[in-house]
Amino acid sequence: MGDLFRSEEMALCQLFLQLESSYPSLSLLGEQGIVQFRDLNEGVNQFQRKFISEVRRCDEMERKLRYIEGEIVKEKVKIPDPTVNPPAPNPRQIIDLEAQLEHIETEIIESSSNSVNLKLNFMELTELKTLLEKTQPFFQEHEDGTIITGDIGTVAEDQGGTRGQLGFVAGVIPRIKKVGFERMLWRISRGNVFLRQVDIEKPLEDPQTGLPVEKTIFVVFYQGDELKSRVKKVCSGFHASFYPCPSSYTERMDMIKGVKARIEDLTTVLNQTREHRQRVLSSVAKELHSWSIMVRKMKAVYHTLNMFNMDVSRKCLIGECWVPVKEINKVQAALIEGGKVSGSSIASFLNILHTHEEPPTYFRANKFTYGFHALIEAYGVATYREVNPGLYTIITFPFLFAVMFGDAGHGLILALFGGFMLLKEKKFMSAKSSNEIWNMMFGGRYIIFLMGLFSIYTGLIYNDIFSKMGNIFGTHWQFTYNASTLLNNSNLQLDPVTMYTQDPYWFGMDPVWQSASNKIIFQNSFKMKLSIIIGVIHMVFGVCMSVVNHGYFGNGIYVLLEFLPQVLFLILLFAYMCVLMFMKWILYGPPDHESIYCAPSVLITFINMMLFKDSKSGQDPKFKDCDPYMYPYQNSIQMGLVLLAVLCIPVMLLGKPIYLLCCGGLKKHHKEGQEEEPAGEIWIHQAIHTVEYILSTISHTASYLRLWALSLAHAQLSEVLWQMVFNMGLVMGIEYYGGIIIYIFFAFWAFGTIAILILMEGLSAFLHTLRLHWVEFCSKFYSGNGYLFIPFSFKRIISQEDEEE
Repeated sequence: MGDLFRSEEMALCQLFLQLESSYPSLSLLGEQGIVQFRDLNEGVNQFQRKFISEVRRCDEMERKLRYIEGEIVKEKVKIPDPTVNPPAPNPRQIIDLEAQLEHIETEIIESSSNSVNLKLNFMELTELKTLLEKTQPFFQEHEDGTIITGDIGTVAEDQGGTRGQLGFVAGVIPRIKKVGFERMLWRISRGNVFLRQVDIEKPLEDPQTGLPVEKTIFVVFYQGDELKSRVKKVCSGFHASFYPCPSSYTERMDMIKGVKARIEDLTTVLNQTREHRQRVLSSVAKELHSWSIMVRKMKAVYHTLNMFNMDVSRKCLIGECWVPVKEINKVQAALIEGGKVSGSSIASFLNILHTHEEPPTYFRANKFTYGFHALIEAYGVATYREVNPGLYTIITFPFLFAVMFGDAGHGLILALFGGFMLLKEKKFMSAKSSNEIWNMMFGGRYIIFLMGLFSIYTGLIYNDIFSKMGNIFGTHWQFTYNASTLLNNSNLQLDPVTMYTQDPYWFGMDPVWQSASNKIIFQNSFKMKLSIIIGVIHMVFGVCMSVVNHGYFGNGIYVLLEFLPQVLFLILLFAYMCVLMFMKWILYGPPDHESIYCAPSVLITFINMMLFKDSKSGQDPKFKDCDPYMYPYQNSIQMGLVLLAVLCIPVMLLGKPIYLLCCGGLKKHHKEGQEEEPAGEIWIHQAIHTVEYILSTISHTASYLRLWALSLAHAQLSEVLWQMVFNMGLVMGIEYYGGIIIYIFFAFWAFGTIAILILMEGLSAFLHTLRLHWVEFCSKFYSGNGYLFIPFSFKRIISQEDEEE
């Protein structure tokens, strides 16, 4: 409990590590995560530090691991889930791991290069085979004896007389360039070439990227050397692939047979290469996670060693770190163990330094308290050894949320959602989603679960379950109306004088209020007063917590100069107003008919009290027979309370500055190494603090009315959604098709309940609760000027890197 109530005591330690034992010692400390190192080389460039070469080696190994992982993902090889968390490797393991990664990378690069070359040859042979098959109709023997000459391939000549010679170029071009290729050939030849094209039906695999590529076969017929040169330039400009294509049918058939034989041989080689590559990557995938963890830990150790100073004379490393006092023995044990592992004959040791520097703040949080600590740290990290608001937030946060949310049905849904995240906690933690909204909700799973449970409780107190009241214990009201009046009259009001039996309801609110037209008036008064009472208790508790801080930091005089006038000011005015509320509930009620209608307004009484005004002077004539005071001598007592509250103001304003300036408290107020604050600034700061506190007591008390406003809004919105959606389906669903109508309307009602009443209203209540803790509660005692303890921890470093990736 002490760790939750106040941050842990920290010590600044100096480490003297022998060179050979520095690496194993820091490896052990990284596994424990209990030391925060200070950088003693802040003015030194990163590239000038001692272990920069080792850090670069780690960077190079990380590059190789990223390349290997990319190849594994490209080949769709499954990477097994991590089962072990290997320690940082020792120097010999580092050398072996570096050599192994070098060998694997070289093997994968060679395999990839061979695979690309083989796939390129396979694609070329496939294109050639398809070209020879698809261009068969293009070559027909001309009746006029024209000779067809292939410029890329064989030449076919007619031995008889000829009147001309026709050349051609055959190849393959990407299908996306087909239209532009055709237009360009038309322009450069002025229509004097003959182009034939046919698409390859099956897309081909790109050897480099592995993506499918659609291509088109073309044959361009031309006449003359000038057109020949132009056609070739256009084909090269469009990155066409040229292939030999004999004009003779027999030669084409022979070439097709030869190409098919080569494709079969190449397919066999490709399959063998792919199987070998799969075997290599599968064996590497099993060790990939372990190697990655080892390299990350090794890099973290060397990066931390770069924060140390080098003592040349003693041949050792000197570092400074913050350590929780409870963990100093563990640090010393790690240094001893590191010396044993390295075989060093000289022991490493630790010295505790005395400093006036403010240590970091460290709370030993678990998975339950982590979310509540995060809420407070979003406002400000606690000053070292300051009282921790997170301890009390565990109860007050879900309770204040539930006062606003206040529906047992909605609270049950919220609790079930939080319980689901708790049951699947290990599964979701290992999955590591990249969705920020989900990660935020999962991080606050215990908060959500508690908010649901507390909402169920307050919902039962309000007797509000999906905007309907439960009738478990019956009612404690007696009615003088008959059954027809109750069923047909929607304007019936509950009169406590004639209908209330004086028997308090066992738990929560009497269900008879569900059918009363004055329900909102009653709930308004009840919830508004309740919110003020809760707010005053919450603020008084916050002011009282400042006493603990004053006592711990040796400022006992501040209890008299600050705490006492502050708490008296709050109690004499606003806690007294809460007392009036309780007195009104007790003194004015049935069966005394006159007392109910003569009950004075607490708000008017409080205003008259602050204005030193007699309540009888402004009394309404129709209440002339009613006494505006609740007890004898009330006006005089109230004037005395206000005067005492006013007298607290000069104590708050003058007490602390006079003590600091005249009674020797200034030296104690300022720590060693800090400049003394000028007297004028002390007076100004205290005046600002006093005015801020006095005004805040009024504004903060009014701020707690949000408990009433949001509770009422949530209840009314839930009732409107029920009446306008689901109840309409119940009324319409009396025919034979009623089941379908009720089902449809229930779906709309359920969607509105989840989306509006739970998500939107829940988020609104959460934010308002957060504000009440940050502003109204924490401002009474919590400065939040500290900084977090961030230990050298392998677990934290690896988790942070994974989130960034």
